Amino acid sequence: MKEARMFIAIVDFATAAGDRAAALAQLDREGEQVRAMPGNVAFRVYAARDDRNHVTLVHEWADEESFAGYQRSESFARSGAVLRPLMSEPPVSRRFRAELVETVG
Repeated sequence: MKEARMFIAIVDFATAAGDRAAALAQLDREGEQVRAMPGNVAFRVYAARDDRNHVTLVHEWADEESFAGYQRSESFARSGAVLRPLMSEPPVSRRFRAELVETVG
């Protein structure tokens, strides 16, 4: 059996508490379009439960090329234009080359 490889990006950022809803709304607006992009496996947005300022975005892509295509997309540009001014500090993006070992369900 051939292992499935993927590319994962986890982005953490903070906003003022009053701006988080606007940031989440922007990510929700783009979510369907991002999920429809070639190579996208998952696009998930999480609002921290213990901190009203933080948001985490988890991307799973078939490969780095697909993720790079997303970064060149109009969706990425639109989100950046809305999110960057709302951020209270620079975002932190961690990127991983991963191997899927098993899917249990």
